[in-house]
Amino acid sequence: MPKSQSKSKSKSKPKSKSKSKSNAKSKSKSNAKSKSARKPAKPKPPKLTASSADKYQLYQWSVQAPENDIPWFLDLYRRRNGSLPKHLREDFSGTGLLSCTWADRGKRYSAESYDIDPEPVGWGETHNRAPLGDAAGRVQFYLEDARTPSRQQPDVRVALNFSYFIFKQRDELLGYFRAVREDLGPQSLFVLDIYGGPDALHETEELRDIEQGFTYVWEQDEYWPSTGDYLTHIHFRFRDGSEMEKAFTYDWRLWGLPEIVDLLKEAGFGKVETYWEGTDEDTGGGNGEYSKSEVGENCLAWVTYVVCSAD
Repeated sequence: MPKSQSKSKSKSKPKSKSKSKSNAKSKSKSNAKSKSARKPAKPKPPKLTASSADKYQLYQWSVQAPENDIPWFLDLYRRRNGSLPKHLREDFSGTGLLSCTWADRGKRYSAESYDIDPEPVGWGETHNRAPLGDAAGRVQFYLEDARTPSRQQPDVRVALNFSYFIFKQRDELLGYFRAVREDLGPQSLFVLDIYGGPDALHETEELRDIEQGFTYVWEQDEYWPSTGDYLTHIHFRFRDGSEMEKAFTYDWRLWGLPEIVDLLKEAGFGKVETYWEGTDEDTGGGNGEYSKSEVGENCLAWVTYVVCSAD
């Protein structure tokens, strides 16, 4: 299922007010002082409801975590090549959040993103790219197919949140991987993620509370084993009882990891490696630390990175 990592915020307890038994003069001075020093209360964020919330903002809060992905990409590239990457390409980019976060790291970082849906691309231009100021010039959004060649050769190219599952036919997916391979340089990396495990095959729902005040619902609606056809939805539920039903729907093929590895090698990638998340000893869930493994771990549900290079 699409993944996310969130940070919890601690709330400070308001300080209690004390009363002093003093004469009227000192009391009035004290009151005047406390009134002048009193700061206005911060306005509370608007309560989210199905009618007022923005589905793209909800998606970014629930699913995406560029603040976690980017440092991992940088470290991975540095360990491979002894230097840091500069140029990122994001395929199936949607709102382009990853590209914008990348470019916002500093003047040496640039990005280009590709998606064929004008609605999320337009939203991303307004809400992610425009607020960058000068850094916006280092990000380019292209309303084009992910198989389109890059304008600038990327150091790192990514296809995240299983977006390439949109290619249901083997020749289509192989064609995409070949286009990526031809686009990359000798030191470039191609990073994608994949979801699998027995739980991926069940028609079920998973609920997760999001700190901004709503519930993210991942629904696996249909799975057909003969074809691999896979219909899923994302819903958002709110504290007032309202629901944004089918905010996003995905009509995919659920590809297996060995199939993907074989296709990548057939496309011409010389090295294809998988990185698996470690286990938190206290919770039994993932610990956010990824390490290379040739066999993986047989969990009920897993998300792993596939990292490819020319050599």
